[in-house]
Amino acid sequence: MSCKYQSNALDIPLEVEQLPTITEYSPASLIAFPFEENFPMKCEATGNPGPEFRWTKNGQDFDPYQDLRLITLDDSGTFIIPNNGNLTEFQGNYRCFATNKLGTAMSEEIEFVVPNVPKFPKEIIDPIEVMEGQSVILECNPPKGIPPLEIYWMTIRLQHIELDERVSVGLNGNLYFSNAIKSDSRRDYCCFAAFPRIRTIVQKTAMSVMVKSTNSLLERKPSLLTPTGKESHTYLMKGEDLQLECIAEGFPTPKVEWAKIGYHELPERAEVESHGKLLTVEMVNEEDEGKYMCRAKNPHGEVVHYFHVTVEVEGERFSVHKNGSLEIHNIMKEDMGEYSCFAQNTEGKVAIAATLEVKDPTRIVDPPRDLRVLAGTTLQFSCQADFDPSIGDDFEILWEKDGMALNVLEIINVSFGDQGFYVCVARTPVDQDVAVAQLSVVDVPDPPEDVILSEHNGRSVKLQWIPGDDHNSSITEFVIEFEESQHEPGSWREMMRVPGNHHSALLKLHSHVDYRFRVYAINEVGRGRPNQATERYKTPASAPDKNPENIKIEGHLPHEMDINWEPLSPIEHNGPGLEYKVSYRRQGTGEDWTEHMVKRHSFLVKNTPTFVLYEIKIQAKNHVGWGPDPKIITAYSGEDFPSAAPEDVAVDVMNNTMMKVRWDHVRKDKLNGHLGGYRISYWRLRSLLDSKKTHSDKHTLTFSGERNHAVVTGLRPFSEFSLIVMAFNSRGNGPGSHPVSFKTPEGAAFSVTNIQKHKVTLTWSPPVDANGVIIGFILQYQLINDTEELGSLMTLNISADSNKLHLQDLEALSKYKFYLRCCTRVGCGPAVSEERTTVPEATFLPPNVLSLAGLASIHGGISNQGWFIGLMCAIALLTLIVLIVCFVNRNKGGKYSVKEKEDLHPDLESQGINDDTFCEYSDNDEKPLKSSQHSLNGDLKGRDSGDSMVDYGDEDAHFHEDGSFIGEYSGRKERVSMEIKGNNQSTA
Repeated sequence: MSCKYQSNALDIPLEVEQLPTITEYSPASLIAFPFEENFPMKCEATGNPGPEFRWTKNGQDFDPYQDLRLITLDDSGTFIIPNNGNLTEFQGNYRCFATNKLGTAMSEEIEFVVPNVPKFPKEIIDPIEVMEGQSVILECNPPKGIPPLEIYWMTIRLQHIELDERVSVGLNGNLYFSNAIKSDSRRDYCCFAAFPRIRTIVQKTAMSVMVKSTNSLLERKPSLLTPTGKESHTYLMKGEDLQLECIAEGFPTPKVEWAKIGYHELPERAEVESHGKLLTVEMVNEEDEGKYMCRAKNPHGEVVHYFHVTVEVEGERFSVHKNGSLEIHNIMKEDMGEYSCFAQNTEGKVAIAATLEVKDPTRIVDPPRDLRVLAGTTLQFSCQADFDPSIGDDFEILWEKDGMALNVLEIINVSFGDQGFYVCVARTPVDQDVAVAQLSVVDVPDPPEDVILSEHNGRSVKLQWIPGDDHNSSITEFVIEFEESQHEPGSWREMMRVPGNHHSALLKLHSHVDYRFRVYAINEVGRGRPNQATERYKTPASAPDKNPENIKIEGHLPHEMDINWEPLSPIEHNGPGLEYKVSYRRQGTGEDWTEHMVKRHSFLVKNTPTFVLYEIKIQAKNHVGWGPDPKIITAYSGEDFPSAAPEDVAVDVMNNTMMKVRWDHVRKDKLNGHLGGYRISYWRLRSLLDSKKTHSDKHTLTFSGERNHAVVTGLRPFSEFSLIVMAFNSRGNGPGSHPVSFKTPEGAAFSVTNIQKHKVTLTWSPPVDANGVIIGFILQYQLINDTEELGSLMTLNISADSNKLHLQDLEALSKYKFYLRCCTRVGCGPAVSEERTTVPEATFLPPNVLSLAGLASIHGGISNQGWFIGLMCAIALLTLIVLIVCFVNRNKGGKYSVKEKEDLHPDLESQGINDDTFCEYSDNDEKPLKSSQHSLNGDLKGRDSGDSMVDYGDEDAHFHEDGSFIGEYSGRKERVSMEIKGNNQSTA
């Protein structure tokens, strides 16, 4: 454009500045077909001053002048791509820009496409088999190619698969069946992928679907086949098309509804296609942003999915429209300031100024959360937003529900009417932000509906129902209950449970019962109410299905056998006139069965031999017939008291408070029943301090099982006792053995503890019968290592008020014997003794290092000899092995010999053995003991270390079958747990 400036002298042409205008550019899609020689990317423009050209490729700057493979034209933005075999790397989206000082013009986007021939892979696809009513997905997985892509599902004969609310093709090309029907069965489902721009159609291998028939279709609530999850995010550039898809499965076929959260209805430009499963909005802009929801519903429930849609600004941030308006995209704080607009024509120029002020956007930073709450509870929504501080108090947060304004932060006593979408609006005079939360109210399920009986077949019937509303919590199971009018009318009992996706059940019933049924549902909240009971259904009578169980045989008297059993429940009678046939016979005699018909659930067999094995069977019968063949059980007839006593009863006195008793077993034919065990009864006849016999309570100890010995402790020292042994069974005790008398010696309790290298601790308690005032104790001890030579006997006098002594200066790794006597003014009584071995001198250093110096020092001068060190090492190792063996044997209840030790190391308590009293004066001179002297219990055999003791004075205490028992002495007890078998006595 030009104009003339007129003066008096001459006319001078005046050049007018002009914005760039692009006059020619390549088509929006430029396909590089192989038969073309080259491909021009055109860009021609006008403007004053003349524009400069630049290109972008895929949104990035691209300079065709820098690539020598390209041909460029002068005074133009056009460049040419030659077809030289390297076209693929030039594929992309191009845009041309023409710029001068007045502004910039931009071409439409040019897509340079290098086509290839797409192909489906060759594959073998297994046939798909489904039950009628189930959902099916046939995957297409089309090959990549130049868009657009169009998918068609057809048969081999190119017949289109009919699409409807039940059958649909997804955006991904898959074929979806919400629920399969028998007519869906076919072997030639084919997916065809069409690429119109390159005029190509390819076919996938045919697929086979077989739908199997079922007697009843399982109705179920919807679920989404696509998309997955509860929500998803979609990002678009301004001007692109929005496509949102929801395909659901379920039976009956679900219907899909769409909504934009916070709005009464969908935007005007939104269209719903594909039988309601596809929402499209063409050429989106910022107004199309927001939260969209699809809801799939059928009579059994619904499922929802939320789409968060975001629209970005594309391209240059500043653009000038034809009317002169300036548009700024994606505005930033840096854009604040004063803007001037200039306009001119032949008459002159004009300019205006505008000030742009950029505020911080209002943003909800803590949006309300979707809530799922129990009906009747109280809830609270929260919503917090940030806004520009310069706005001041001109800010508000509003709440809306279903388009209605609310003033709500808290909802008390939530009901189902409160369900829905709550919109938080944070608003300033400049802008606003919106956030949406869904409130779902959950509760127990409603009662099932339309509960009916069908397929009546004698003792079976089919129960069907339609689930009630699950109140936003999926039903996990249905519970079927029954009531029968004959035996327990009005009482409902559970019959069976079925999964929540089952809506029918085949019921197996008893005969001759008048039934009613009802069903209730369970979800995560709890148990719902049952439906109204069905009509009655009475089953015909039949013979019993089972015989009595839990048969018990008891013999309360010697010549009787009491047979008891668990009767059939009334509902198990299967008909009127229930009776039981009781049959029995002696085992192994060849006798015929003796039979009795009874209506009760017990029978007493009289005049049986004592404790004889019988075979028994019980069969149920009613007016229709007999139950199945019964099982045969065996049991003994009644027991009687044992008729013989144990023989060869012998007593070994072990010390002044303990003895062991032995006996021979009673013969089995004399037991007259199952052996319960043996009982020992003993009583104190007199104290050896007094010749007169005294009456004492009898003590009874019970030992279960087949045993022939026991250890009794807690006896009174220096006393005479008598005992008997008897066998017992469930009937009671047999006769007692011949009484056996025995005497216990006098003595104090004495123990050696805290054994160390050079010292031990001795503790004792005075005798029960001191026969006078105790004035002191005498302690003697000597070294008794395993040699014939004994150490010298050391003696200490101890005061009467002492009961403990710390003895020092002993040799390490040495065996000592300790003797303790009790003394009165008249004299000292017999001694009690203990043997102990001190620990080694050597100590263990870090692993695998052993110090021998301390051990060798025991024997002084020879400690430097190598042979002695070796000997001591061997002794230490041997001692360790012996201790380990003893420990293992002790834990296993092993035995050790007492007599051998006492023969080698005689006990000083043998002195005074013939004294009539303890602590009386003895005119026998005390002399060091010789190895030839005999101990008090030298005639005893090796004793069972596993036998432990029973508390003295405990009436009728019980022992384990192995005789183990932990008792007490001097008031000290250890609690034990024992198993008592076959007796009626109280346990210790």
